[in-house]
This record gives sequence, C-alpha cells and structure tokens, in this order.
Amino acid sequence: MDFPKFLLGDNTDYPTAIFVIHTEFPRFIINLENDDVEWLEDFDQHDQKELEMEAESLIQQATDFYDREISRYED
Repeated sequence: MDFPKFLLGDNTDYPTAIFVIHTEFPRFIINLENDDVEWLEDFDQHDQKELEMEAESLIQQATDFYDREISRYED
C-alpha cells in the first residue's frame, strides 16, 4: 500500500495536540502543539549526520503540510 508523505493524526486523549506523521525515511511524528518529535527509526552514526542536515527541512515541510491542509478545510 502506498501512503502519502505526510498524514495528519489526532487523538481524544490529547485534545490540543496536532500530530503530523512523516511516512518516508526518516519516519517521525511531530506534535505541532509543542514541536516534540518522535523518530521512528534507529540511526547509526552515518544516519545521524544526514538526519541533522535534513531534520530542519523535514520539520518545516511537516508544518507547511499542516498549514496547507487546514487552508483547504477553510476554503
């Protein structure tokens, strides 16, 4: 099954949290309420350097995805 690069998630146990799930490597979930990021991958030292270079961009892409989705609901 193919998944979109980003998915929105919510949970009634966390009523104010807004989760964006990144489904491609490196997979992660970010809570936009507090910017907590949970990485769903195990990284070695080589991956760690790549992750540090890409993390800021990936998190910005996740935020942009959320903003785009919300704007579509408002239209």
